[in-house]
Order: sequence, then structure tokens, then C-alpha cells
Amino acid sequence: MNEFNELVSEVFSKAGDIAIRSMMGGYLVYLNGKLIGDICNNELFLKRTPTTDKLLADSELRYPYEGSKTLMHVFDRFEDTDLITELLEGMYAELPEKKPKKAK
Repeated sequence: MNEFNELVSEVFSKAGDIAIRSMMGGYLVYLNGKLIGDICNNELFLKRTPTTDKLLADSELRYPYEGSKTLMHVFDRFEDTDLITELLEGMYAELPEKKPKKAK
């Protein structure tokens, strides 16, 4: 894992269990098992929820990679641990539960 991923993991871990998994040249970021965003080219992108729209209103919507949905580009908020905690707790409550795998 690179330095940027380690920073994200360290800061976000205050809100819960963080997992960063390699996928398609980038990384997927999970909070307590729920997918919350992507890391591409050492940039963090979070899924849009009412909480991200409110707390990151000045953030730019971008495509982290070709063919993706637009996500919130998070640039310099890592020092504000209260904001990060509020953001992640709100996102976690708003994102749907992981769908169980279908039995064969």
C-alpha cells in the first residue's frame, strides 16, 4: 500500500474498520464492509450521499476513471478529524447494506 492509501486508512480508521482493496488500477475504499469510495492516482473520491453533498458542498464532482459515475473529489480535509468522522458516519448510515451473495 502506498503512502496516500496509508494516510486515508489511518485518518478514516477513527470512524470504523477501513479496508482498501486494489481494483482495476486503483483502489476501492470500504468502511465496515460498505463501499464508500475510490482512490485513483493518489486522489480520494467518495460516493455521493446527502451527507457528502452537505459537508463537501465545495468539493468538485469528478470521474475517477473512464466509465465511472461522478464522485466527490476530496482534496485537503484530512486534518479535520471531526469533519471526517461526521462525514463517514453519515455516509455509512445512508449507503445501502451490502447485498448478500445469491446461493447457487
